[in-house]
Amino acid sequence: MMIIGCDYHPGFQQIAWVNTETGELSERRLSHREEAEQFYRNLKGRGLTVRVGMEASGHARWFERLLTELQFELWIGDAAVIRTKRVRKQKTDRQDAQLLLKLLMEDRFPRIWVPDAENRDLRQLLWHRHRLVQMRTRIMNQLHVVALNEGVRRKKALWRPAGRSELESLVLAPWARRRRKDLLDLLDQLTPKIQELTRALEEEVEKRPAARRLMTHPGVGVLTALAFELVIGTPERFHCGKQIASYVGLVPMRSPAAIGGDSDISANKATPWFVSCWWKRPRSPCAANPNGAASSSI
Repeated sequence: MMIIGCDYHPGFQQIAWVNTETGELSERRLSHREEAEQFYRNLKGRGLTVRVGMEASGHARWFERLLTELQFELWIGDAAVIRTKRVRKQKTDRQDAQLLLKLLMEDRFPRIWVPDAENRDLRQLLWHRHRLVQMRTRIMNQLHVVALNEGVRRKKALWRPAGRSELESLVLAPWARRRRKDLLDLLDQLTPKIQELTRALEEEVEKRPAARRLMTHPGVGVLTALAFELVIGTPERFHCGKQIASYVGLVPMRSPAAIGGDSDISANKATPWFVSCWWKRPRSPCAANPNGAASSSI
């Protein structure tokens, strides 16, 4: 079996490997992506069993697909834990690869859970819709400003047929008129795309019993239910509910280095979906009573 410690970078990777059968130990720098792909395919041609360990990082999707295609074992490690195991203050690519190899050989590699290809692809659906909704919101805000500057204040009614007609009938200067036209065209293009993606989300949720069960909770819709299932993945990897709340960003970490004192920071990209669900939850009678204690239960 060949065990490889891989210090991955977007443009290259520094590797250190050992063959457990022959005792061969070596190092090499592989450029992306032709040289690296040729190296691993040659290992597959030799019929070797390979295990690759690397830190969790971005821009490596093609590399993960390559190892999956070759049926090589890929271990992704917690970068923060690996950093604590470094003894020397000096840090080079060679030393990083050697450290990864050492952790693999000594069975101390801090392996983390990695979502499968289907999970990642569904996350792209969530993010694509999320970004399009953000774009549409920015466009609608700009059109609201155009209307307000002309004395029209209709809030949500601006997007009804009567409000849309009034917005289009406003007499504007040439470039302001051009801006309004372009923004309305973009809005008309984005809305059908978002509706199509929303239908795709609903169809996907229907296939998932866990997501449908989450939707029975007040305030949880299609987006939040699917996002929760995809982000949590395997619930058994968490020891308690507090860890799940912290993982999804509902319990922010504290950053004392922030200007002006401590600040709340959430590192999970899915946090906006869960926070919006929290705001939409039904309030208890106790929370609505100014003389009673506010309820924080979700």
